[in-house]
Amino acid sequence: MKVPNHIAIILDGNGRWAKAKGMPRSYGHVKGCSNLETICDDMKEMGVKYLTVYAFSTENWKRSREEVEGLMKLFRNYLKKCIKIAERNKMRVKVIGDITAFDQDIQKKIAQLEEFSKDYDELHFQIALNYGSRDEIVRGVRRLAADVLEGKLEKEKITEAVVESYLDTAGIPDPDLMIRTSGELRLSNFLLWQLAYTEFYFTDVPWPDFNKKELIRAIEKYNERDRRYGGVKEE
Repeated sequence: MKVPNHIAIILDGNGRWAKAKGMPRSYGHVKGCSNLETICDDMKEMGVKYLTVYAFSTENWKRSREEVEGLMKLFRNYLKKCIKIAERNKMRVKVIGDITAFDQDIQKKIAQLEEFSKDYDELHFQIALNYGSRDEIVRGVRRLAADVLEGKLEKEKITEAVVESYLDTAGIPDPDLMIRTSGELRLSNFLLWQLAYTEFYFTDVPWPDFNKKELIRAIEKYNERDRRYGGVKEE
């Protein structure tokens, strides 16, 4: 079985999973966070080199104040714990998105985690926080335009590779496989540029229940695709 070099995951269904069990949505987020730690271990074991997860979108601020505050508390705890996860898996962690919207202590924890893990290279783990792909592109275009105005870049020399260098994911290969859990069939403003040639896998399994068995099933489906032509292999 060929393992994708880069897997992206939209971590969906935590709240609904908890509600189905008669528990508050926050319980689902805690379980989902715990599952992410397990999946990181599984990815490392299977030989995946890059993992990018959609943890908190620019639209998630519209959720209830109670839920957002609970997520911020969860981020604080997870970012601190992630240092141990990074050390265990020799995992380099990078946060993509506009982190300036977070409180200073969260921004500081992100910086500490990135600095601590910067020399690891066995697994590259990208966490999308306050991330929206349209926002990412707009921010990148603004920086690009500023460089053109300042004479650092000639507009005639703007290529796809140049545009990519201004995105949050600069230097990171595009995903080979994108997984979305919990039955939704949309991208929700996630990695719109980077997913241009990515294979998609959608599953009804909510994120807290997504385990190694489900991961292998997704990779098996990926292996059925004809990557050269973008279709499905004929029997």
